[in-house]
Amino acid sequence: MINIAKGTQDLLPEVTSDWQYVENKLREIAQNYNYKEIRTPIFEHTELFTRGVGGSTDIVQKEMYTFTDKGDRSITLRPEGTAPVVRSYIENKMHGYANQPIKLFYEGPMFRYERKQKGRYRQFVQFGVEAIGAEDPAIDAEIIAMVMDIYQSFGLKKLKLYINSIGDIDSRSEYNKALVEHFKPSIEEFCSDCHQRIDTNPMRILDCKKDREHPLVKSAPTIYDYLNDDSKQYFEQVKLYLDQLGIDYEVDTNLVRGLDYYTHTAFEVMSDAEGFGAITTLCGGGRYNGLLEMLDGPNETGIGFALSIERLLLALEAEGIEIEHDDALDLFIATLDEDSKQYAVQLLHRLRKAGIRADTDYKSRKLKGQMKQADRERAKYTIVLGENEIKNQQVKLKDMNDGGEQIIELSSLTDELKERLS
Repeated sequence: MINIAKGTQDLLPEVTSDWQYVENKLREIAQNYNYKEIRTPIFEHTELFTRGVGGSTDIVQKEMYTFTDKGDRSITLRPEGTAPVVRSYIENKMHGYANQPIKLFYEGPMFRYERKQKGRYRQFVQFGVEAIGAEDPAIDAEIIAMVMDIYQSFGLKKLKLYINSIGDIDSRSEYNKALVEHFKPSIEEFCSDCHQRIDTNPMRILDCKKDREHPLVKSAPTIYDYLNDDSKQYFEQVKLYLDQLGIDYEVDTNLVRGLDYYTHTAFEVMSDAEGFGAITTLCGGGRYNGLLEMLDGPNETGIGFALSIERLLLALEAEGIEIEHDDALDLFIATLDEDSKQYAVQLLHRLRKAGIRADTDYKSRKLKGQMKQADRERAKYTIVLGENEIKNQQVKLKDMNDGGEQIIELSSLTDELKERLS
C-alpha cells in the first residue's frame, strides 16, 4: 500500500467543512477591509526566494523544495507568499493602477522541508495579506487590526500581540555593527547557523531557535537604542494608532522576524492557551520597504502578514472552541420501489437546481435503513415516495427536529422547503 508522504495530511470530509468555514470567514474579513484576492503559482523560479526571502534565512538554506525542470531551470515550490505577490505586483505593473495602495490577500498551500511538529506540516496552508504602495503608520495599524479581528472573530481570547521596530536601512546597519561587536568574541558558543549569521545577518541570531536562551542573547543591545529619529517617530505613530483602536500589545525589542526583507514595523501574535504546544506563534508579519527594489521593482513600500490555517484550527481546539456551521442535509427522499426511485431522481434534480441540499438512497436499503441514513446526514426534512404518493402527487413532509408532519403537494414542495429553510 502506498502511504501519504511524511509531513502532509489528508483533509477528510468530516474536517473540510471546518476548513471551508474558516476560509470563507477569512475572505469575508479581508474584503471588509477592502482587500482583493490574488492567486499566484504554486512554484516559482528559485531566484525569487533566494533574492526576496534572503540567502541567510533557514527557509532558503534548509527548507525549500527545489528541483531542476526539463528546461534545466531551477524551480522551487513556494515556501511563503509575500515574494510571489510582490513578483506579480512588479511584473503586472500594479504600481500604475489608479487606486493605491494595492491591497491584496491570498490563500493556498506552501511547502517547507522541516521536522514535523504539532500543527506544522511540510505542506501547509497560509492565508496572507499584503498592502503595497503606501508608507503610512495608519496602514501598519490597519494590518495589525485585521489580524486581531480575524482571531477574535473566531472567539479566541488567549492572545498576545508583540510588536517591534526594526528601523530603516540606516538604523539596521548601525544595529548590526553593534550586534557583531557583542556576539563575535563568543560566537563559538553558538550553533553553526549563527556562525554564518554573524557575517550575513547578525539580527537573525536573536531569532535563533537553538540559542534563544543564551545569556548573550538576553544581554544583547536592543534595536530601539539604534533607531534614528525617523524610525522612532514612525514606530511611535504606529503605537498611537493601536492605542486609539484599543488594541493591546507588548513591545518586544528582540522581535526581528526570520526574513531578510523586513523594515520598520514587525509583529507576531502568540497563543498562551494551555495545551497549544511549545511553538506558540500563530501569525507574523511586518513592513518590507526594500523588497520591491531588491526584486528589480519600483521604489515602493509594503506591509503584510501570513497565518497558518492549521495553527488557527489548533488554537481553536486548545481553547475548546467548536466551529458551528450548518452542513446538514435539507431534505432526504426515501423511496419504496424502483418507480419511485426513478421519480426521486427527477425530483432531486429540480430541488438541487433551486438551491436545496437534497439526497436519496443509492444502496437499495429498506425504508428503516433509509431513515437511519437520513439521521446520519442530519436531514432537516424527509419525505417518503411510493406508488400512492406519485399517483396522488402528495407527500408527507416530516420535520426531523420535532417529528411534525404536513401533507404537501409535490408541485409546491420546492417553494414550501425554501420558505421553511429561510
